[in-house]
Amino acid sequence: MDNPLYEQEVALRTSVLLDPIGFTFDDYLGMAPGREEESEHYVATLDHPTGIKVVGTATLFISEDNQGQRTGKVQQVCVDPQRQGEGIGRRLMIAMEARGFGELGLEQLYCHAQLSAMPFYERLGWQSEDEVFVEAGIEHKRMYISAPKPVDQER
Repeated sequence: MDNPLYEQEVALRTSVLLDPIGFTFDDYLGMAPGREEESEHYVATLDHPTGIKVVGTATLFISEDNQGQRTGKVQQVCVDPQRQGEGIGRRLMIAMEARGFGELGLEQLYCHAQLSAMPFYERLGWQSEDEVFVEAGIEHKRMYISAPKPVDQER
């Protein structure tokens, strides 16, 4: 969070995700105290004549589930509205999946997806659970993706 790009990350998350639902960044921080500091932060950047610009962001929070298994929660995924449709969000998700499954050895990643965002995750191979729930005043579904199965080495 002491990275010089963090301020831009927060500004993007606030304008794309929080402002539209009437939340401030402090409101978000209050929903899960300490999570911002414990999460891994991913940013997509663009070289601009005025300097590097953050055009996409996401966070990954690692914790243990009820069975004591380590799991990763993908949160706050957003792309600058002017840059949507360019594959930035997809590349952020690929980076988090590579980190979670490849480097951390997690068995599953999950997120709480707004219903309107579900097609984005589905195109990336994520599956949804049936139950709809309300979070921050918006309907969501829990979505998940499991680690790829190892390639059979005996073939």
